[in-house]
Amino acid sequence: MSQAQGGPLGSGRLPASFLTPGSASFTDFLAAQAAHLLPGGRPVPTGTVPQVPHATTIVALTFAAGVVMAGDRRATMGNVIAHREIEKVFPADEYSCVGIAGTAGLATELVRLFQVELEHYEKIEGALLSLDGKANRLSTMIRGNLGLAMQGLAVVPLFAGYDLDRELGRIFSYDVTGGRYEEHDHHGVGSGSLFARGSLKKRWRPGLDAEVAVRVAVEALQDAADDDSATGGSDGDRHIYPVVATVTAEGYQRVGDEQVAAALASIRVGTP
Repeated sequence: MSQAQGGPLGSGRLPASFLTPGSASFTDFLAAQAAHLLPGGRPVPTGTVPQVPHATTIVALTFAAGVVMAGDRRATMGNVIAHREIEKVFPADEYSCVGIAGTAGLATELVRLFQVELEHYEKIEGALLSLDGKANRLSTMIRGNLGLAMQGLAVVPLFAGYDLDRELGRIFSYDVTGGRYEEHDHHGVGSGSLFARGSLKKRWRPGLDAEVAVRVAVEALQDAADDDSATGGSDGDRHIYPVVATVTAEGYQRVGDEQVAAALASIRVGTP
């Protein structure tokens, strides 16, 4: 590439590829220009994959105004607690959120890439991607990680958001191949999800308000922590509480620790 075309190191100009019209997908652009920077584009050396921290339980449920997502704070590495305060629930954009389960490092990197993907689309197209479009983009990104998943480094997120067209909250789950499944009412992923889903089935009902929905989500995580050693319960002494977020027509909002602590207290005293 000549300097007149732009791009040589030190020229102060962007390479021509940055100025060429194309897909509104940042992931597609990165795959074409620097595929080795994508999580699935890095080959794993031969040999046994070492133990790495894994994120565990995430739950989500719909309520009258939108959707709630919550995740515990524990990451495990085999039988060892690798981290007590990991965050597993993140905003994907203004009207959606994503929770991570699986290999913690790769999952966090995938979330950051997904955030950039949605922001890039909005800047290029001048409009938000639809909720179905966001769910499909995440599916494609997970599929790109299949090679690493086959070697034991799987990432299985839970995605939820407020559908501005339908005016309701929606939940999507995935498998390691990128399969996308819309869940109705509530869902959970991770090692403690079996116990969390049982709790959600009993406590969820149509038309919940935000306060009760938060309490149902937190209770599901507490039930999972009672039976799954990889799921961390709340720790008031260390001020460690689940990460809980709501997504409504007003956008993504993280629930404060004070409100989460109050929800936990109400569960302990048996508030219906």
